[in-house]
Amino acid sequence: MKRALFCGLALFLLSTALPCFAQQTDIRQFVVFGAYSYLSTPSLNLTQRGFDGDFGYNFRPWVSLGFDFGYYTGHSSLFGNDLNAATQAKLAQFLGSLPPAQLAAVLAALQGGVPYNNSTQTYEAGPQFNYRRLKKVTFFVRPALGALHSNFSVTNPAFQPIVIGLLGSTSKSDTVVFYGFGGGITWEISPHFGLRVTTDFAHYNFFSDVLNGGRNSVRVSVGPKFSFGKNILQK
Repeated sequence: MKRALFCGLALFLLSTALPCFAQQTDIRQFVVFGAYSYLSTPSLNLTQRGFDGDFGYNFRPWVSLGFDFGYYTGHSSLFGNDLNAATQAKLAQFLGSLPPAQLAAVLAALQGGVPYNNSTQTYEAGPQFNYRRLKKVTFFVRPALGALHSNFSVTNPAFQPIVIGLLGSTSKSDTVVFYGFGGGITWEISPHFGLRVTTDFAHYNFFSDVLNGGRNSVRVSVGPKFSFGKNILQK
C-alpha cells in the first residue's frame, strides 16, 4: 500500500513537473521591464536606489535587442584618499592658506569625510542572449555597454568653502562610457507577464580630474516583465 501510494505520488509530481521542463512555445515580440533597482559602488561606499526600465525586441528566441535606462540617487562621504594626486595637492595648498585656528577646525571636520549627494542616470543598448529550454523559466546573459551621467553636490554649508576651493562650485557633473556584463532570470508566469531579477557589473572612470581611478559598480533590479505583440514562433 505504501509502495503504491509512493509510486502514485511520484507519478503525479513527475506529470506536473514535466511541463516546466518543456521548451517555450509562446514568445511575444516585444518586452517591457520596469523595476526597483539598487546600484552599489563599494570603493566610494556609495549606495544608490532608484528605477530601472528597459524595452526589448525578441529578434529570435535566443537573442533580443533592447534599450535600458536607469535613474538612481544616494549619498555618502568623500575622503582624501579618494582623490587623485593633483586634487590632493590642491587641497593641501588650500588648507595651507587657512589661519591656524580655522585650519584646526577644518581638519577635525574632514576626519569624517565630506558628505555629498549623488544622482546617476544610465543609458544602455545592445543584445541579450536567452536560454528558453524551460517552459516557465528564461535565463539570459548580456554585455553591458553604455553611458553613465553622474551629478555630485555638497549641500552642507560647513564643507562648501572647501569644495568651492577645489572645484570652483558646490556641484559637478560628468558623463562617461561604462562596460561590463550582466544576466538574470525571468519566471514566465504567462506569455504576457513574468517576474524578472537581473544583476549587472559595470566599470567606468567618472570624475577622473578629481578622483583616483576607475570604479566598479553592481546593479540588482527586481520587477515585473510585460510581453506583447505576435508570437514569433508562429509562421
